Order: sequence, then structure tokens, then C-alpha cells
Amino acid sequence: MRLKDKVALITGAGRGIGEVTAYKFAREGARVVVADIDIESAEKVAEQVRELGQEALALTADVTKTESVNKMMDKIIDHFGKLDCLINNAGITADAQLLKMTEEQFDKVIAVNLKGVYICGQAAAKVMATQENGGVILNASSLVGIYGNFGQTNYAATKFAAVGMAKTWAKELGKKKIRVNAVAPGFILTPMTKKMPEKVLEMMKDKSPLKRLGTPEDVANLYAFLASDEASFITGTVISVDGAVVL
Repeated sequence: MRLKDKVALITGAGRGIGEVTAYKFAREGARVVVADIDIESAEKVAEQVRELGQEALALTADVTKTESVNKMMDKIIDHFGKLDCLINNAGITADAQLLKMTEEQFDKVIAVNLKGVYICGQAAAKVMATQENGGVILNASSLVGIYGNFGQTNYAATKFAAVGMAKTWAKELGKKKIRVNAVAPGFILTPMTKKMPEKVLEMMKDKSPLKRLGTPEDVANLYAFLASDEASFITGTVISVDGAVVL
């Protein structure tokens, strides 16, 4: 098991990619902190992790609030004594074309997807910097964070930022043995993407040489590799999981 005895915090782990990643990490031997704004969802996922034979801690936190995140981090350290990996997975959408987007829509997405990544990344880095073996921070970007996307000014801005922060943190934190990378999924079948029009999903499926959309497992597998010691010389990069949809 490539993540045996590592402690991993996954934000937004109550559903979608975060949920599947929690199960993947558990199967790889990690002890998992399932964090979500919805504690009921977090508890359900944590129970599934325990059924896989691994220790799990379900916590609720508002990633847009420093105090809330710091309280979560204190609970993690009190319980496990360390933190080996943070996956900044929590995210939302509020799509609209530029001419129609409201300031409320813009601010809401920026708060969760950008400020939340910053707050959680900073809190995790403070812990990891004191540890002999450092740690790993993985930011959830997106294909949209590399190429942009129609109707997603706010979301694209945050996902470009997730890459920029990962590269910056990799430079700053390397001396502390902290590796930082970004993962950029393409169109993955999750509750979030299922809200998109069927014709858009079919179009993206047809664009991929593999002729399919991605699954949460495709992304979780990459997270597990990057969090493991097998990726010990990989930092400051962004890796796409998109089925070559942009070729």
C-alpha cells in the first residue's frame, strides 16, 4: 500500500471526486480526514472509509474562514499528531457569461475556490513545515484552469489561480520538504458536471480520442500517486487528466 500510515486531509470529500479519493486513499493504507461543509455527507464517507479498514475522521469546516480551517487543523493534529497530505478539492460553480454574471456569483466562487485553497494551503503548510518528512499539497485545478471556458469567468479564474499557487508554493516550501502540485481534470462525471447540458457532455466525449468522459477514479488514482513517495521528485507542476480532449 503506497500510502500506508499517511494522514490525508481531503476537503469537499462528501461527494464526487473528493469522496472517491477518500476511498482510494483508504485502500492505499492512508488514514483519512473527510472534510466537508456538510457534516452528514462527511460522516457517511468516513464510515465507508472505516469499512475499508482504515481510520477516518469526519470534520466540518468553512474553507473560506481562517478560524474554521484552523480549528479543523487543530482537531487533526490532536487526533493524528501529523498531516502528510492536503488535497484542496472543495469547489463550487456559479456559471454565467461575462455580460450576465453578477458580482455575487463572482465573489461566491472566488471565496471557495481561490481563498479557500489559500487558507487551507497555508494552514497545512504551517503544520508540514514543522515535520521532519514535510508533506504534500495537491490543488484541484481544471482543464478550464489551463484553457478557459465559455461562461466560466469566475471558475476559470480560480482554477488558473490554483495552478499559480501550486507553482509558487513549490518554490517557497521545497526547502521544508513540502511538495506541491496541481491536478487538472477534464470533464469528469460528477454531481457538479452532471448539471451541464447533455449535449455539452456528449460534445466533450466526442472530442476525446478515448471517446469517453473521465471518472472520479481516474483523478483519485493520480492524487494517490502524487501523494506517495513514488512521486518524491515531482513538484511545481500541473498534470491533466482529460483524455486528451484538447488535442
